[in-house]
Amino acid sequence: MHGYEMIQEIAERSGGAWKPSPGSVYPTLQLLEDEGLIISESEGGKKLFSLTGAGRTAAEEGPEAPWEEASRGVDWEALSEIRQAGFGLMEAFGQVWKTGSKGQREKALAVINDARKNLYLILADED
Repeated sequence: MHGYEMIQEIAERSGGAWKPSPGSVYPTLQLLEDEGLIISESEGGKKLFSLTGAGRTAAEEGPEAPWEEASRGVDWEALSEIRQAGFGLMEAFGQVWKTGSKGQREKALAVINDARKNLYLILADED
């Protein structure tokens, strides 16, 4: 797989609970290649990575897949509700920002900032 495909695959296998950044994946791939656990070859200007024999052995002997750990205990229904609420909030904010007057944009920004503060107050057990 290419590095980007690996990022997508991990996100899919973890049910979206873990999506590693390119800044963590590509240095890890380089380290694994330096250790002889994977090899790379160029394909259409991109690197295609595959396990070596030693890499396959290490993978079989290693701990469980990290995406399984990342998704363990996740309340998928709640996560879906949270995502929908967050996306809905940002969609509404985006509409105000794109089409609203300067005053409306300032009010929308204040609402977002107040919401952020109020969420932190929930963690502090304050009203």
